[in-house]
Amino acid sequence: MIGILIIAHGKLGESLIDCASHVMGSMPPRLGYLAVQNYDDPSVLIARAQQVIAELNDGDGIIILSDIYGATPCNVVTKLIRADMVEGVAGVNLPMLVRTLTYRDEPLKILVQKAVSGGREGVVHFTDQGCEWQNQEGLGQNSLSPAAQNNNERSDSQGNGERPLKEKHHD
Repeated sequence: MIGILIIAHGKLGESLIDCASHVMGSMPPRLGYLAVQNYDDPSVLIARAQQVIAELNDGDGIIILSDIYGATPCNVVTKLIRADMVEGVAGVNLPMLVRTLTYRDEPLKILVQKAVSGGREGVVHFTDQGCEWQNQEGLGQNSLSPAAQNNNERSDSQGNGERPLKEKHHD
């Protein structure tokens, strides 16, 4: 199983893991984060990240998800990349993390592709008419993405009583 490390500003990594644990139903194994603060020394961050990578890696490799391309967390990731063992993807969001968790038994190169597509497909414009989403298969406007459809089907089958959030108005 490929390990997943999030290296991001502040509490973003911890928050994403909390949210993904909620979506997945429990804390996924081999998942960790490294919080980057304004005052952190990049060389210290690299050493700490190498320790976390060693803990998360069971031999199948590690994917590191970072927040902003070109920022300190991503620059740290570039120092950790090892061909066919440690890969990095910038732009982490919750859909990317959930997709990565879902496909982490695939080869590392495929997981990188899944992470990127999950992050990209998880960003949609929606209106009161639904989502405006289109993919290469020609799925048109006002349709749910495949990930959203799967999530809806899973939620319905779990019978957990959760309902979509309704807009609250404060007078």
